[in-house]
Amino acid sequence: MATIKGGCQNADKRQNRSAGDGLSDNADSGGVYELPRPRKWRKVCSLPQTDLFGPLDIQASESDPIIMTVDEYETIRLIDMEGMVQEECAEKMNVARTTVQRIYNDARRKLAELLVDGRILKIEGGDYELCDRYERPHGCRRCYRHRHGKELE
Repeated sequence: MATIKGGCQNADKRQNRSAGDGLSDNADSGGVYELPRPRKWRKVCSLPQTDLFGPLDIQASESDPIIMTVDEYETIRLIDMEGMVQEECAEKMNVARTTVQRIYNDARRKLAELLVDGRILKIEGGDYELCDRYERPHGCRRCYRHRHGKELE
């Protein structure tokens, strides 16, 4: 766990820190604060070919888009398109099953919002890493790097 040394030397400054800042207040540690664990990069086989979805009768500038992260897209792809169970999906993405469950639930909620409210969905961002073409293929149909043996941009 990463630590910050020094920190606040008096009790008044420690009390003014917000409770949600990720620093634990350990008076016995001599001003050493623990930082929250860094987020894990999720393995993703390929980026979506299209990153903007929505109703055909509105312009992208007319609606505040719903943002789906690339790792949320990947859970939908692996579970719903590839037919994997959450445990298999977690193994492919190199995260815990509970993390996949949370990501998948967030993605499904966003898809429902898109369909029910007629909003635009944009796929971008997230904590992901594209699979390396030198890694052992893990059996999904859409891994373009392994299927075609070429670099993706």
